[in-house]
Amino acid sequence: MDSHQENGDTHHNNGVKKQKLTPLISEDEIREEFSHHLKQVSRINNGSFGCCPKSIIQAQREWQMRFLEQPDDFYFNTLKTSVLASRTLIKSLVNAEHIDEISLVDNATTAAAIVLQHFAWKFNEGIYGKGDVVLMLHYAYGAVKKSMEAYVTRAGGHVIEVELPFPVKSDDEIIKAFRKALMRGKESGSRVRLAVIDHITSMPCVLIPVKELVKICREEGVEQVFVDAAHAMGCTTVDMKEIGADFYTSNLHKWFFCPPSVAFLYSKKSSCELHHPVVSHEYGNGLAIESAWIGTRDYSSQLVVPSVLEFVNRFRGGIEGIMKRNHEAVVEMGKMLADAWDTHLGSPPEMCTSMIMVGLPACLGIASDSDTLKLRKHLRENFNVEVPIYFRPPKDGEVGCITGYARISHQVYNRVDEYYTFRDAINKLMVDGITCELLSN
Repeated sequence: MDSHQENGDTHHNNGVKKQKLTPLISEDEIREEFSHHLKQVSRINNGSFGCCPKSIIQAQREWQMRFLEQPDDFYFNTLKTSVLASRTLIKSLVNAEHIDEISLVDNATTAAAIVLQHFAWKFNEGIYGKGDVVLMLHYAYGAVKKSMEAYVTRAGGHVIEVELPFPVKSDDEIIKAFRKALMRGKESGSRVRLAVIDHITSMPCVLIPVKELVKICREEGVEQVFVDAAHAMGCTTVDMKEIGADFYTSNLHKWFFCPPSVAFLYSKKSSCELHHPVVSHEYGNGLAIESAWIGTRDYSSQLVVPSVLEFVNRFRGGIEGIMKRNHEAVVEMGKMLADAWDTHLGSPPEMCTSMIMVGLPACLGIASDSDTLKLRKHLRENFNVEVPIYFRPPKDGEVGCITGYARISHQVYNRVDEYYTFRDAINKLMVDGITCELLSN
């Protein structure tokens, strides 16, 4: 089928006016949409900051100008209805029950602060007992761990981390580790008040069997479940009714092509009332309304969601087609790199999405988190390769094992030659005998 053939090839004349269908996007048009990316850089790190097509940047600028041209009219007559339109689309995309369950916030870090602050209040107000438990994955995002420290631990909650294996071979390993930590949390008669579960961990990146873990939480009496899914939207299937969590957040700027920064926070209608940490005059009207006005700021990232949906629907299969395309490509490139370096992947292909962990040669001598930063900087400055590196400490008795893993991403703008550039850069370091110890800080 020609890349410009319309999305659909069957038309029924039932007396209803035909809807004009959008042509599928071509490879040339994809390159043009992301032509603002520096061409000399092999950017195989979409996972950190996402990407935004030119057409969406233009749509954002139009929203910004509409505000600047007449701010009062925009505030009173446009902003609320436009935010509602974006929320309505997100509600449909994630299969939420009610529009009030969907709020738009700056990012998943903000969403985590909203949820964890609420639970801190419960500890502070004596609703929860000192020492009651909040469970989280050991590989939780660093900012979420800091929020846990700032809110829950400070308020008297006891935080237990689920120690997950890596490399990981199966969902069963994760489920077993989660059950073990949950049993530890229930020892001495403690109540597990909240479980914080990643949908896709960041570093190392692994697709977590979130539906199974939520089900276990329900069976074991965990009071509420918060899923931190910063990478999920546009990267894996997101369905609120199937997942069944009380709270769920995902960025829209990482894998869903929105400009930075915007995320949605789902809060089940039957769950507790949340409040935005920035208190404005909408306080008390529900989180969705509070989040839609936290003072004068740029809301344009929240308003381009309809334009983004039009963009993704230009791809065959829409967002599902994009996810399939990215997953297949990143697995292929991950295997190519692992074969070239005689290493292995950090997880089986079914446990990754549009990102995958690839073992780096042990001879590079990655021995600390500091080494990963030095290597990443060296790749950026000397080879124009942008990729995050993860340090995995050796376990007891391990000698000569792989201690460094690269997290490679694939988004629609990526090209095969970018991964070859990365492969060749690591090969050159090996040939030249360069180790992390020899790299300058």
